[in-house]
Amino acid sequence: MDIKRMNQPLISPEQLQQRLLEENNIIILDASIEFQIPSESEKIKGQMIPSAIRFDYDKDFCNKHTMLPHMFPSEKHFNTRAREIGINHDSTVVVYDNSGTFASPRAWWMFMAMGHKNVYILNGGLPAWIEAGYATETSYRTEVIPGNFEGHIHDNYFVNAQQILSYSDDKSANILDARSQARFDSEVPEPREGLRSGHIPNSICLPFAQVLNAGKLKSQKELSDIFSTLALTPSQPMFFSCGSGVTACIILLAAKLAGYSGEMGVYDGSWTEWGANEQLPIAVTKK
Repeated sequence: MDIKRMNQPLISPEQLQQRLLEENNIIILDASIEFQIPSESEKIKGQMIPSAIRFDYDKDFCNKHTMLPHMFPSEKHFNTRAREIGINHDSTVVVYDNSGTFASPRAWWMFMAMGHKNVYILNGGLPAWIEAGYATETSYRTEVIPGNFEGHIHDNYFVNAQQILSYSDDKSANILDARSQARFDSEVPEPREGLRSGHIPNSICLPFAQVLNAGKLKSQKELSDIFSTLALTPSQPMFFSCGSGVTACIILLAAKLAGYSGEMGVYDGSWTEWGANEQLPIAVTKK
């Protein structure tokens, strides 16, 4: 893939504080999730960045007509809810979570999928904000003026099982799995009951914990070094999977930061869907 200069998707607490002083169109969204991600830092409860609005993609900004967790919603639902929480087409959106940079990358990618490019991730999340010495509040902003957000879903930013099956069969894309090596190698049972162990055939394991350091993304140099060790085909697109489509966005973000600019997408159903469907093939690492 060509490495091009790109807008930096991360913003530091200091940069956010400065922009809040200079600009009036910034919308801060708290994208924290309740369930515990493996190896996630301890969540900070009862505190949020001043003027933050809740962005709950687990129960609100999601497809409520499927049993799969936090699947991407319809274009209409996303737009309606985005307008209701005060987002405009020219808003600068900053997303964060309450444990580091764990849940927020998915929120960032959801806005990217809707064509809203002016979206940033607070690197290190709420812990980094507090560590930098900035104030917090104990409640979300609820009084908002309805916005005029009107996004359109971009193809292949979120893909389904049949697309991934085709890429796997044809070996026509790089499929990266953010789960741990032990889960990928079927050495430990899946945390969700009823799921088979193993991985998508012809996929590559890149545990999301490898791209983080104390809840923040590693440096561009470190990330480039990590990706250089993977058996990638540079001319092919990259699709990312995990347990349920959350930590896949962390390694997608890492790929962006490492300089990859080709086609990328997230397998939304991830192993929750793949591992439960007996019709889909699995691979088991041979020792």
